[in-house]
Amino acid sequence: MSKLYNKKEDVKSFVTEKKKKELPRGLQIDTTTGEGANITRIEKAKGGRARDKQPPKTKKYFRSTKSGAGMTKAGVARYRRENPGSKLKTAVTGKVKKGSKAANRRKSYCARSAGQMKKFPKAAADPNSRLRQARRRWKC
Repeated sequence: MSKLYNKKEDVKSFVTEKKKKELPRGLQIDTTTGEGANITRIEKAKGGRARDKQPPKTKKYFRSTKSGAGMTKAGVARYRRENPGSKLKTAVTGKVKKGSKAANRRKSYCARSAGQMKKFPKAAADPNSRLRQARRRWKC
């Protein structure tokens, strides 16, 4: 039977005594500090998985609605730096060969965003909404 560890001291003693890599759910070891490892709670998103770090919503990292919404090249680079292992890429905006990886990414995005159009009819009706502008940029 597993024991519940609510206090930070209990968790630290658990790690030092057992010398295990596994921690109780919702906790992680932060080794960025100088002395020893700190144990921190993982911030959870609505769906239950750890929340990704997002770049700030500035002109450098996110396109304006007029220029097609979405992230800029710099924004994608920063996101991938802050979230190692991420496969995020910029929009497919150029001409692509039928059946290529880029064409399949575009087809997939267009299918997903079509679902958003159904879910948000106000955004679908407004030609200047971020959703419509992004779809235009992706050539959906």
